[in-house]
Amino acid sequence: MELQVVKSNHIINASYRLSVLEQRIILTCMSKVPRHEVITDQTLYSISAAELVEMTGGDIKTAYRDLKVASKRLFDRSVTLYKEPDGSQRHPSKMLTRWCQSVNYIDAEGRVELRFGTDIIPYINMLSEQFTRYALSAVINMSNSYAIRIYEHFAQWRGTKQEITITVDELKSVLQIEDKYPLFADLKRWVIEKAIQEINEATDLKASYTTRKTGRKVSHIIFKFREKPKPKSEKTKTLTKAQAEKLARPGESYTQLYARLKAEGYRVRIKT
Repeated sequence: MELQVVKSNHIINASYRLSVLEQRIILTCMSKVPRHEVITDQTLYSISAAELVEMTGGDIKTAYRDLKVASKRLFDRSVTLYKEPDGSQRHPSKMLTRWCQSVNYIDAEGRVELRFGTDIIPYINMLSEQFTRYALSAVINMSNSYAIRIYEHFAQWRGTKQEITITVDELKSVLQIEDKYPLFADLKRWVIEKAIQEINEATDLKASYTTRKTGRKVSHIIFKFREKPKPKSEKTKTLTKAQAEKLARPGESYTQLYARLKAEGYRVRIKT
């Protein structure tokens, strides 16, 4: 079964910065969280250099070295949360916390073991609404950390809309690059265009963007994205109405359900 990342939308919209390898560690461990099982801050997850090589390719010795370095940095990585797990506004307005409460690198095995932080657990446990699901394989081979974050924002709205507008300041805050790229031309060159290029080359989405100005200054970025056409040889799975209803999210109408299922590769005309 293909590993799936299930992530609270409030983490996707949170402010943090992780390297590509750090994101691979976090996302792979998230994909190993059993659905419908309550985990605690004592639950241990692990990923090995051999697993990474199997998923992404590369040299095993390099994977051992890079995983060890990334595991040491990961413990110090923080995330700023703006919403409670239920979506309500946090008071005070934001909380700075850690991704992990413990990270252990087992040198002889080339393996990282981690426990998610206590404050992160509610955003992982028993997600029933306001969450995003996507295949780990969609991002595991990406080499641009900003591309992974922007892809997640697209995945958050997959099946409901194909355009999102974000201010330049909001994008920089989400990516934690407020102190970088004061000129929009640099942000465009080093962040936006590189991310869009990798999303288009490496994922199941096709994306583009335009900008909007306030006065003479670029203030908003309008991202457009859509599913890439599936290969003709790939069969489309047809669901019965009962099967479709089992995939419905809380509060999701039939129209929203069918639109999302179509985006995920299922036949829209549900059999009765």
